[in-house]
Amino acid sequence: MNYIASRLSVVKPSASMAVSMAAKALRATGVDVIDLGLGEPDFPTPAHIVEAAFKAAAAGETLYTAAAGTPALRAAIAEKFKRENGLDYAPDEITVANGAKQIIFNALLATLNPGDEAILPAPYFVSYPEMVKLLGGTPITPACPATAGFRLTPDLLEAAITPRTKWLFLNMPGNPSGAVYSTAELQALGAVLARHPQVLILSDEIYEHILFDGRTFVSFGQACPELRDRSLIVNGVAKAYAMTGWRVGYAAGPVALLKAMNTVQSQSVTSVAAPMQAAALAALTGPQDCIAQFRAAFARRRDLVVAGVAEIPGLTLAPPEGAFYAYIGCAGLIGCRTPNGETLTDDVAVTQYLLTRGVAAVPGTAYGLSPFFRISTATADAVLTMALTRIKAAVTALEPK
Repeated sequence: MNYIASRLSVVKPSASMAVSMAAKALRATGVDVIDLGLGEPDFPTPAHIVEAAFKAAAAGETLYTAAAGTPALRAAIAEKFKRENGLDYAPDEITVANGAKQIIFNALLATLNPGDEAILPAPYFVSYPEMVKLLGGTPITPACPATAGFRLTPDLLEAAITPRTKWLFLNMPGNPSGAVYSTAELQALGAVLARHPQVLILSDEIYEHILFDGRTFVSFGQACPELRDRSLIVNGVAKAYAMTGWRVGYAAGPVALLKAMNTVQSQSVTSVAAPMQAAALAALTGPQDCIAQFRAAFARRRDLVVAGVAEIPGLTLAPPEGAFYAYIGCAGLIGCRTPNGETLTDDVAVTQYLLTRGVAAVPGTAYGLSPFFRISTATADAVLTMALTRIKAAVTALEPK
């Protein structure tokens, strides 16, 4: 008997998680695999954040909180938005959930009707289209090529909008591309959106603190304040503070939207665990030295990977502007033959081949733009160096087209 809901038939599991699980399965059999599939900092969570969670739990902060989050955490988030982004939000315009992904899921569940469209510029984060499809929407995925810096242009946006468009997703710095938008570029997109008042904007800014080459982050809300009443600014503590497993994300937006999202949350997970919220509060209000320290390490690793890829024929990589990924072009490998006589027909075949050579990477098809593959650079320099050595050896072993 098939008891699985039909809506799941159009949804794929997370590609990055699937790659990581495949790497773990191979390791369990004794195969040496470097897993560059999942994107999470390899640094420990700063001690004062861990201590805050411990103290909160020891003090009895172990009960339910309001669905939207504790008043103290929402006040700290409001202060963060004002201090770092020049955005003025009241606590009732802020909500907290179990990671930025749940924020996005709650927003879509609260707003999408069957057939509504969401514009997801490709390459996009792997979960965006799957969440849209799961909740009855239709992903619209305009391709933003490397030649355009993987950025959405006003013309592409205008062409993608229809009467059914409900959302535009922006992710900056982008996963997987690392693309960053300037104020002028965001304002140009805002001018298009101003002509289409039915479109909501979701700006996923989870990587805002991981910028390279002296870039300054500009929030969509800061660039386009005239669209405030239909913008949802999404963020969280996972990436900036090495807290991926703590599961605390947050967002600011219109009261009506947040009220609907909080209703969804109250009838699903109820709230974020109270000690986790205490940890997030400590992250936002405590010492911020870790941000610069982590960013310096990510910049060094980015440079290491860019230099390494430049030495591998058939691969291309412009220096990512932010985040901690390398979205590596592999068009030069398509059509080559492996030592086993198999032809590399696409980027999926490329990543399958790399896996046999000891490196787990995610194919570009998962992000909507091929032929590329993504590796996470949020791991130790020595590990990245070994991975690049293996990738170079694997490419060298290929028979030319």
